[in-house]
Amino acid sequence: MQEIKNYVETHKQRFLDELFELLRFPSVSADPKYKGDVLKTADYVAQKLKDAGAENVEICATAGYPIVYGEKIIDSSLPTVLIYGHYDVQPADPLELWHTPPFEPTVRDGKIYARGACDDKGQFYMHVKAFELMMETNTLACNVKFMIEGEEEVGSANLGIFVKENADRLKADVVLISDTSMISMEHPSIETGLRGLAYMEVEVVGPNRDLHSGVYGGAVANPATILCKMIASLHDENNHITIPAFYDQVVELTAEEKQALNSAPYDEAEYTKDLDIAEVWGEKGYSTLERTGTRPTLEVNGIWSGYIGEGAKTVLPSKANAKISMRLVPNQSSEEIADIFTKHFESIAPKNVKVKVTPHHGGEPVVTPTDSIAYQAAEKAIEDSFDKKAIPTRGGGSIPIVALFEDVLGIKSVLFGFGLDSDALHSPNEKYDIYNYYKGIETLPLFHKYFAELSK
Repeated sequence: MQEIKNYVETHKQRFLDELFELLRFPSVSADPKYKGDVLKTADYVAQKLKDAGAENVEICATAGYPIVYGEKIIDSSLPTVLIYGHYDVQPADPLELWHTPPFEPTVRDGKIYARGACDDKGQFYMHVKAFELMMETNTLACNVKFMIEGEEEVGSANLGIFVKENADRLKADVVLISDTSMISMEHPSIETGLRGLAYMEVEVVGPNRDLHSGVYGGAVANPATILCKMIASLHDENNHITIPAFYDQVVELTAEEKQALNSAPYDEAEYTKDLDIAEVWGEKGYSTLERTGTRPTLEVNGIWSGYIGEGAKTVLPSKANAKISMRLVPNQSSEEIADIFTKHFESIAPKNVKVKVTPHHGGEPVVTPTDSIAYQAAEKAIEDSFDKKAIPTRGGGSIPIVALFEDVLGIKSVLFGFGLDSDALHSPNEKYDIYNYYKGIETLPLFHKYFAELSK
């Protein structure tokens, strides 16, 4: 451990400078105008893998953005760790809410503020630097493969194809992923599951053009009003989702599982203060920790209609749109949920409007075993690095590729994130603590060490 700390201390400024270079690339995969920047980011990642000591580094073309691959095979008889991450980021909008430019990393109070600081550039780059550390100190204990993609934020449409076509090249014993969070640095944790996702876009169309709200108002159905009513009807008074058959495959936690989950540190006063809300909200009969990790949800991610510019324009809009995501729990299928959502949403539309539902992307929920050698290695690494035992938690987010790894490669994943839920992922002023970044670089080599030892 001391050798690891010494190496990080010696190179800490360079580690930070390199991360800042990576964060300056506006690698927004959702917006075609950033295509050149996304491709430059892939080039940068590939070069840094080479600099760290990886071999057979390749920028692998896909129908979308490329996947950066690299490896270091030191002994075919040793176990192999496949490291997954993504170099693309969410759009920075709304820009006016950022306190500093999203693609010019800024340090305030020991935190790096930039788009992608935590999700996922800061986290996957910990692995690159931890790999460099192990190479330079001659302590790499197992084989390592890297697969860093550029389309995670838009559904990883081409990664599945790549994995299936390269199953032999990607053969490994475990997938190691840092795209999740811990409770805190005082309460280190390891996520043991992720929710799935079904992401939809809906459109409600009324008249064939925007109308004068005085001349036609009261006689023609307003699509914006209809859409709001339809969305509001998707939850009942107990915030339970009203779509028929939505909960059919959901398995309730046992009393023991509930107790274990709710034993994790949680301060509701601190939670509400951080978000500047008066109280929490959610499905009746469940705690906040249950709602965010083990229960399915339905949320409006965006909604728009009519005139939204400066001043006034009295129109009755011809159409209204919304983007809706549903987080899913084990046993729910993203394809089935997308199908029943579509049928239900179409069925509740009044005759005076037309409805179109478009599925975007989805992913399946996963639960990772806590009795595996890989999980035990992560636990031992946490205990060595933090001098505390790790708390198992369930993550509320989705990483669709995890289920694919299980299906195609036949291997489980370890969700070894060092971010915090308060890091404003997908929001303005995303951040990542410098301490967490360095702590990750210190802890990850210990995982490799223990994984190799326990695999013997």
